[in-house]
Amino acid sequence: MAHSAPGGTLTLADGLTISRMGYGAMQLAGPKVFGPPKDRGQALAVLRAAVDMGVTNIDTSDYYGPAVVNELIKEALHPYPAGLHLVTKVGVQRGPDGSWLPSLEPEALKSAVHDNLRRLGLEALSLVNLRVGSTGGTNDESLAEPFTALAELRQQGLIRHLGLSGVSDAQLTEAQAIAPVVSVQNLYNLANRQDDALVDRCEAENIAFASFFPLGGFSPLQSDVLTDVAARVGASTQQVALAWLLQRSATSVLIPGTSSVAHLRENVAAADLVLPDEAVAELDAIGV
Repeated sequence: MAHSAPGGTLTLADGLTISRMGYGAMQLAGPKVFGPPKDRGQALAVLRAAVDMGVTNIDTSDYYGPAVVNELIKEALHPYPAGLHLVTKVGVQRGPDGSWLPSLEPEALKSAVHDNLRRLGLEALSLVNLRVGSTGGTNDESLAEPFTALAELRQQGLIRHLGLSGVSDAQLTEAQAIAPVVSVQNLYNLANRQDDALVDRCEAENIAFASFFPLGGFSPLQSDVLTDVAARVGASTQQVALAWLLQRSATSVLIPGTSSVAHLRENVAAADLVLPDEAVAELDAIGV
């Protein structure tokens, strides 16, 4: 039996409603997000468990694998239950050695959207994020040409909602002049707080702010303060870090990834953890 949405739901200005606790499917591919999973059966089980737990927001991309993760999602979940939103990204291609290569030309973006549609078995994508920056940071280069290409696909009905990934405040403003933006997906967590102002702006404008690497990413979050707070509230450090993000903003959305059902359950349970004010104040100071 499916559960209610963990962390509650968020309804955005463009009418999209998602669970605030989502699931990031990136780790279902092989090492370095390249090639097939070590355990295909376990990967399928994680996806099905996420939906059973009430998650309606699954983050994916056709460049995860590449193609591997989208094919797993289709195998595990198609035909998709009502209300499930598959959130994908375009703007990158993978080299034969697994390298991540920017791919923002309009024709490449259109091809990527069609690849996502085909492999996921969909006629329209719920939400497509244009990935502009990288895990190394953002810039203020114009995104008008690539975002306009996606806006045209939205007008054609192939995409329902548009978002951005790895963007600056100025790029969000530029994109909004072209088409509605319902989501921003940037690097943000307890220790990486450079987007504090953008998080606040997204909340004010009812834009989902999805933190990628919510647990630190390649360098997991480590802090004596985090460890102490976790011990006091009776939760893991990972759960505390996720709970802090949910409490940081009313439009915060989480997409932690895992290839383990047990770890998935631990992450989803963080949506029920309410941190006391004094703990939040201590955690706030980590990134200052």
